[in-house]
Order: sequence, then C-alpha cells, then structure tokens
Amino acid sequence: MQYRTETKKTKGLGTAKHGFSHWWMQRLSAVLMLPLGLWFIYSLMTMETISADTIIMWLHNPIQALLMALWAITIVYHGALGLQVIVEDYVHAKGKALILLTLIKFAMLIMVLAVIFSLIKLAS
Repeated sequence: MQYRTETKKTKGLGTAKHGFSHWWMQRLSAVLMLPLGLWFIYSLMTMETISADTIIMWLHNPIQALLMALWAITIVYHGALGLQVIVEDYVHAKGKALILLTLIKFAMLIMVLAVIFSLIKLAS
C-alpha cells in the first residue's frame, strides 16, 4: 500500500506535450481549407465549361496553380492528422500503431509529391 496524494499519483500521467500543437494544427488546417475550398468552388462555377482542357488552361495561371497546390496539400495534411488521432485512440498494440502511423506519414508524403508533380506537369 502506497501513501501518496492524488496529485502525486497523477503527476506525469497527463499530456505528452504534443497534444495541443496537434490539436492547434488540425484547427488551423481546417480554417485554411474553408476559404480555399470556397475559392475552388467559385472558380469552377464561373467557368463556362468544365472540361479537362479548361481546367488545364485555368491551371496555367501561376496563382491558380499555387492556390490549388496549397488547398490540396492542406487537405492531405488535415486528413493525415485526423487519421493519426484515430490510430492513437483506437489501436492499442504499440507495434501496429507505429506501423500505421508510419504508413500514414508515408502516404501523406506520396500524395503531396503527386499533387506537386501533377501541377508542375500540367503547368508546363
């Protein structure tokens, strides 16, 4: 039997010091997605026709391509943060959680590179 106060028992069992920054980045990415998503929807609605050629010509504008890249990267990052929370909360086997988190980060990197490569390819 241990004679420790409640404070002493709980000391060190709280946050791992990364929860707030993770929460904050998820909120920031959500806030950033909103105006970029509205911009994208507005841009599509103002096009006369939505065809592959029209979109390619639209992406030849560097500002449009940059905003599209920012929107896509924000979506991928926000999704990866959400998946990380799900894995941390619901996968209790440490090995499986580590593998899943690594796969999520790798998939995020591949998707970001694919977005950048695709936009560069379309713009040239």
